Amino acid sequence: MRKLYPETEPYNSFHLQTESVHRVYVEESGNRDGIPVIFFHGGPGSGCNPNHRRYFNPGKYRIVIFDQRGCNRSIPRGEVRDNTTQLLLDDVEQIRKRLGIDQWLLFGGSWGATLALLYARQHPQRVTGMVLRGCFLARQRDLDWFIRDGANRLLPDEWDNLISVLADEERDDLISAFHDRVHGPDAEQRLVAARAWSRWATKIVTFNFAQGAESNSSSDGENNNDKLLDEVKIETHFAKNRYFIRDNQILEELSRLPDVPVHIVHGRKDITCLMETSWQLHSYLQKSMLEILPDAGHLAGEPAMIDALVRATDKMVESFTKQ
Repeated sequence: MRKLYPETEPYNSFHLQTESVHRVYVEESGNRDGIPVIFFHGGPGSGCNPNHRRYFNPGKYRIVIFDQRGCNRSIPRGEVRDNTTQLLLDDVEQIRKRLGIDQWLLFGGSWGATLALLYARQHPQRVTGMVLRGCFLARQRDLDWFIRDGANRLLPDEWDNLISVLADEERDDLISAFHDRVHGPDAEQRLVAARAWSRWATKIVTFNFAQGAESNSSSDGENNNDKLLDEVKIETHFAKNRYFIRDNQILEELSRLPDVPVHIVHGRKDITCLMETSWQLHSYLQKSMLEILPDAGHLAGEPAMIDALVRATDKMVESFTKQ
């Protein structure tokens, strides 16, 4: 079973100044002359970490990682103004131009897969291939599964914990209710709502674990509370705005994707992004390969998922070398 590549440090990092208040954190690591790849992190609202460099052979890849607007090391964190899906895609193009990259491989999981697919649709000539994990299509039905009618049937006790922080009259539209609370004027209500949302999300993504990791909301540190709130602000901002795309837009526009290799990996026990999403993508994309992991869930850090993703990036190196 494959492991992550050894730890490596970036040889270049900077903040990309956008046409708005946002400054987007970008870093490069690996081989300056290697195969360019860009890593799209999930969320929305999370960010990148050093392990994300390690899915790629540092001797073969020029690894580009960035934190999306309002996320992690990007400035200002938690900012939702001028923060839309299209603007995120525009940032990716500006990063490509800034780094002088002509074409690159796209790597993304969950929301990161959403962005990778949308970018490939808009800039097909810039894409050499895609490695996608636990695909999220950002449809109404996908959002409903998460927060309306779906996962709540698997985790009824945790569901009760989630909705218990809301008044009865708020429960008809949970997305709006949590959005309004975490973006509202009451500091205590903001934190309570953010903790409840984060705990629910964590219980879903760790569903495959014998003992799921606790959410960051369990921390009492002020800095961690601020980070938690910033992440949930971004996540509810995108959810309330239906991710700023038309319902079913990705599947409807698959014909516009470039004719490049696509390697899709999905855990059969993923209850965050159901396997039907990756199956549908695979069914439409003739050059795609779908690898179903029988014992894996949603998270990229699960051993079986690491094994599959590292093998996928290594296979991409082989395919590019043969061209």
